[in-house]
Amino acid sequence: MRKMMASLYASALLFVGLAGTASAQVEQDGLVNVNIGDVTLTDTVDAAVLIAANVCPNVNVGAVAILADRVDAGNVRQVTLCRTDDGRVTITNN
Repeated sequence: MRKMMASLYASALLFVGLAGTASAQVEQDGLVNVNIGDVTLTDTVDAAVLIAANVCPNVNVGAVAILADRVDAGNVRQVTLCRTDDGRVTITNN
């Protein structure tokens, strides 16, 4: 019984040791660019969501947070949130 448990424990350690992060995984830095016309602000994802909520009427804050996270991860290149008198409001990776 002890040998079987030791073998099971060793197998579990080996499995956990081999299950590292994927090499192609993109590291997020938590920063994105918020572009309002020709003005660019670099800030955290949370701040970008707050800026978008203040600048864009009728924006879904939860959806913007998800999209900003995807932009930061490199999964999405750019997200256009709305158009203001000053120009388009977009979020891009920094």
